[in-house]
Amino acid sequence: MKKRILIIEDDKDIVEAVRYNLEKERGFSVLSAKTGDEGLNLVPQMKPHLIILDIGLPGLTGYEVCRMLRRDAETQDIPIVMLTARGSESDKVLGLELGADDYITKPFGIRELIARVRAAIRRKEADSGTLEVFDDGKLYIHFEDYIIRFHGREPKLTFKEFSLLKLLVQNAGRVLSRDKILDAVWGYNYYSESRTVDVHIRRIRKKLGPGAQDYIDTVIGVGYRFKPQNPESQPSPVPSNSKSQATSRP
Repeated sequence: MKKRILIIEDDKDIVEAVRYNLEKERGFSVLSAKTGDEGLNLVPQMKPHLIILDIGLPGLTGYEVCRMLRRDAETQDIPIVMLTARGSESDKVLGLELGADDYITKPFGIRELIARVRAAIRRKEADSGTLEVFDDGKLYIHFEDYIIRFHGREPKLTFKEFSLLKLLVQNAGRVLSRDKILDAVWGYNYYSESRTVDVHIRRIRKKLGPGAQDYIDTVIGVGYRFKPQNPESQPSPVPSNSKSQATSRP
């Protein structure tokens, strides 16, 4: 079944370019809306798997559309990728805090957009299952058994370091703010500076060694994003009878 993509964008050229390239992938069907109101009306009819949303729309802004989608129980889980010319730190932070899954600034590379669309849809589909393993040939992580290998080595991560890396990997392609990371790894009642996250990221990169920087991307002023080096790689369920036989734990 093709994945349904709704583009809410008033620039006709961008709509046609994105539509053409997504449909050329053969895994997508695309509809578009020129305004926020039109897009909101299409959502319940179309039931899209993902929404590509511009911010500077006529009438309702993309921010308002995102807020309304996240408040509605019927639409709150639909992945949203914001596509906009607004590239300031405050714009990105606001978009992510309102519930956008990703934020891409114009001009953009079409291959990058398609990769992020695929990653956002994969994350949504994976939410219903237990993700146990990531393996792209270089980096191997067994989440349940706390096993990690990178280029054949087995770095020893602390529990918090492993939990932070797990969070990034299982949200591959998505920018996670420092506050979201603190909430998820340290808990809502943990009060500390966001520097705690930065320190742990540095330790993870150091323990993994050369090449780690390619996987963990710093988004200046916002947070961090895990970037799989093999586009087809993703965390995946593993049958109970196929767990790793390794005995060491980081």
